[in-house]
Amino acid sequence: MRPPPPPNRNPYRDRVVGGLVLALVFAVVKGFWSAGKDDDTPSRIVPPVDMTRYVPEGDEGLGVSVVIVLDNSGSMADEAQGDERAKAVVARQAIEQALSATDAAVAKRRDFPVKVGIIAFSEVVESILPVQPYRRESIRTALSRLPSPNGGTAIGDAMDSARVALYRAGTFRKVMLIVTDGENTDGRHPADVAREIAARSDGSVRMYFVAFDTDPGKFGFVRAVKGDVVTAQNSPALQASLSTLYESKVLAESAAEPEPSTSSQSAPSSH
Repeated sequence: MRPPPPPNRNPYRDRVVGGLVLALVFAVVKGFWSAGKDDDTPSRIVPPVDMTRYVPEGDEGLGVSVVIVLDNSGSMADEAQGDERAKAVVARQAIEQALSATDAAVAKRRDFPVKVGIIAFSEVVESILPVQPYRRESIRTALSRLPSPNGGTAIGDAMDSARVALYRAGTFRKVMLIVTDGENTDGRHPADVAREIAARSDGSVRMYFVAFDTDPGKFGFVRAVKGDVVTAQNSPALQASLSTLYESKVLAESAAEPEPSTSSQSAPSSH
């Protein structure tokens, strides 16, 4: 038989207070876990951002540099929707066609260089074409050297490699275009990389995603850093999306050249 409760204790009140304490603890833990998370990604703890400014590896001047960051993971071997070709083949042809608009842009303004580089990634990241003045044959040759799709998907690591390449390119204007059909499985989370690049570049590196045959919501985080994501569910849509992004975000904006950012004048290294 239980002894009677002390005269100053109320069992009902104790249960209510205990429940409120547990609810408060749960809310605090949930808030810490979700703090800073992206609307379109599962809850996770977001690491702090290093605010040290990137510094170019050499002098920068007029022009625009763009790095195409191409998914070459195993899923890119699957057939594209409504197409007998693999998604990797479709993506390579769409990239080559989109970049062909560079010829006309360069002809109109020969004092404004357009430089292009290509990075491919699976669970590892590989530079296929170092950033250099656009030449159609160089693009075609580089794309033809891509290995067969295989392995995981290291989107964040590939973005950081593209950032390093852009800071070696020698132009004030820097853009990366990421083409992927999946979600990150290896390396750093792309949302963390995007936030770091935006912060440490003073926003001078623009990031754009093409979600090929996948949910664009996975990459909604890029809009918080003044980037964008477009969707392409099949081959014609991929061609249209890539061409539109390249011409509107790279070539059309090239005339409005920005002033050098403060990151170009800082002392710390870009690495």
